[in-house]
Amino acid sequence: QVQLVESGGDSVRAGGSLRLSCSASGDFDSIATLGWFRQGSGKQREFVADVTLTVQETLAEVTTGRFAITRDFGQDKVYLQINGIRPEDAAVYYCHTRACWQGYAHEFWGQGTLISVSS
Repeated sequence: QVQLVESGGDSVRAGGSLRLSCSASGDFDSIATLGWFRQGSGKQREFVADVTLTVQETLAEVTTGRFAITRDFGQDKVYLQINGIRPEDAAVYYCHTRACWQGYAHEFWGQGTLISVSS
């Protein structure tokens, strides 16, 4: 399987910046996509950004140019840089991957890291 461990969540003032990290480990064959979702209080989980094996980045419209995703292929890590944080960015951020494990494609989730925003 794939284990995903996130870090970097914190309480931050509006306008501040944070960098989230996610590290993947396990006995997987390959990782196709590695990225982030988030779920605000009382809201549905939504896609934020991901990076494919071919280094194609996809960012949701909600990121509005304030987010950047980078992937360290050698270390199986992915980072999410968030600048100009807004109150609506407050959420649990989940690392997500589509990976090949035991010959089949699977989805795996991390436990989440919390960002809270104060004005």
